[in-house]
Amino acid sequence: MATQPEAIAGDALEEPVQRSAPARRDEPRPPRSGWRVVAEKEFGDGVLSVRMFVLLALVGLVAVGTVYSTAAYVSGNAQGAATLPSLFVLIFAHQDPNSQVPSFVVALGFLGPLFGIIFGFDAINSERSERTLSRLVAQPIYRDAVIIGKFVARLAVIGGVLLAIILMVSAVSFIRLGVTVGPEEIVRVAVWFVVALAYFGVWLGFAMLCSVLFRSAAAAIMAAIGVWIVMIIFVFMAGALASLLAPVPANASLDQQTANAQLQLDLSELAPFTLYTEASAYILDPTVQTVGIIPADQANNQQAFPTHLSAVQSLLLAWPQVVALIALSVGIFGLAYVGFMRQEVRA
Repeated sequence: MATQPEAIAGDALEEPVQRSAPARRDEPRPPRSGWRVVAEKEFGDGVLSVRMFVLLALVGLVAVGTVYSTAAYVSGNAQGAATLPSLFVLIFAHQDPNSQVPSFVVALGFLGPLFGIIFGFDAINSERSERTLSRLVAQPIYRDAVIIGKFVARLAVIGGVLLAIILMVSAVSFIRLGVTVGPEEIVRVAVWFVVALAYFGVWLGFAMLCSVLFRSAAAAIMAAIGVWIVMIIFVFMAGALASLLAPVPANASLDQQTANAQLQLDLSELAPFTLYTEASAYILDPTVQTVGIIPADQANNQQAFPTHLSAVQSLLLAWPQVVALIALSVGIFGLAYVGFMRQEVRA
């Protein structure tokens, strides 16, 4: 008789465990591709936004103007241009030496960061100011899907604008010069498109980092534009800094001049703009074999190399700059990702 209550009590203790187990197995889990849902929504908003059309019109006019100036110079020197290899890609990288208008690559390097800044400065703080961030992270998706989806969508919108600008520039080249495009030229432009997109991704990631750190959109865009201006000034001030750190006296030796020039090059490469322009020079100009320092005693040795490099050879030369740009873009976005994941989201 004493064992019967114990058996009943044991069954009573085991019964809730058996009933609660299926409930845990049936709990819905967030979809692993939740960032795609956020990206589709952000991409649709970005494509139809006013900022995209304004940037497309502004940068498109500047790009067409630079290429038209270069095309006018090329058409005025038709005999010399006829001997140039890959004339189509050279239109992107060269400029009229008699004009102050920069090349298409340099102009896009100065104005391109605006794409990343304007599309990224309000990625997170706008959700906070509108009090929609708490409702967004309350959806059945992982929290990191929010910032990943926003970054991918906005970079895709920038890529679409860049592709449209390239098509406009190509149309000007076709109409003005009537150049033909071969498979190698298409490969070079496609590789350069990836390089430019990585360069814009650096500034998009930095703008999103400012959006995470600053709750005010005005403060975020001011900080991003301030760093952009400082970077531009730093590129032009690299020579002055190199002269302070490695001065060149009046009777300087070759080693002192080389050390000063190398330091100036190293300092300028701290800016993403320099990495972008160096990679663009390698990819869009088949005649460029180096963007570094060539001593006078080694200048004649350059004649031993072919004067026209293939697309693969140019990519191998530009590979360090390309990897640096991609790593910088991923690293800055990683900082924004970590900062967002560590922040508290309140209703």
